[in-house]
Amino acid sequence: MRIPLILAAFLVATSATAQLGNPAGVAPGTQEATPGVPAPHQTNTEDRLFARLLAAGGMAEVDLGRLAEGKARSQAVGDFARLMIADHTKANRELERLASAAQIPLPTQLNPEDQSVRATLESASADAFDLAYMQRQVIDHQKTVVLLTWEIGRGQDAALQRWAAATLPVVLSHLEQAKTLVAELSGQGARVSLQMPAERAAPPRQGSGRPK
Repeated sequence: MRIPLILAAFLVATSATAQLGNPAGVAPGTQEATPGVPAPHQTNTEDRLFARLLAAGGMAEVDLGRLAEGKARSQAVGDFARLMIADHTKANRELERLASAAQIPLPTQLNPEDQSVRATLESASADAFDLAYMQRQVIDHQKTVVLLTWEIGRGQDAALQRWAAATLPVVLSHLEQAKTLVAELSGQGARVSLQMPAERAAPPRQGSGRPK
């Protein structure tokens, strides 16, 4: 199952980056560098929604990583948590810079869902925590892969699209590491159920007003 996921994401990224700026779907009122090609930092609804959702997710990754760094029993889980803190702190700063250039306001605190996830993990027993945290990491990185491929194919801001394409391989690597750790931990200790709400699984259809 891993190879199709990686190949699908790679094919979306490589095909879409050949037409950055989404000339087929320029939003009304967009300033254009040339006919059909948006000027720099001209965003559409998808760009803005993508930036806000990914910023919220990146903030949660750092927060949960810090929680796991202090609570994980497994050395491998602790190492993964430290990797999440480092990689997502870097990605968050890059996204903040791009969003500022495009005048996209980003969230500054955890959303209710992520607050709930944190509370659940915080209250998990020492025996259950490592597996619960890694199961959530699989869910969150699957969501991030969807958001990145969505931006690459549907966004309008070429700078955001390039960043999404460059970030995708890193997130896929995180996802594979998380899956491996879940497989290694799945026979140890109790499980805590942390299922992703169905309506948050993927970006919304055009005009639906709900993120996928």
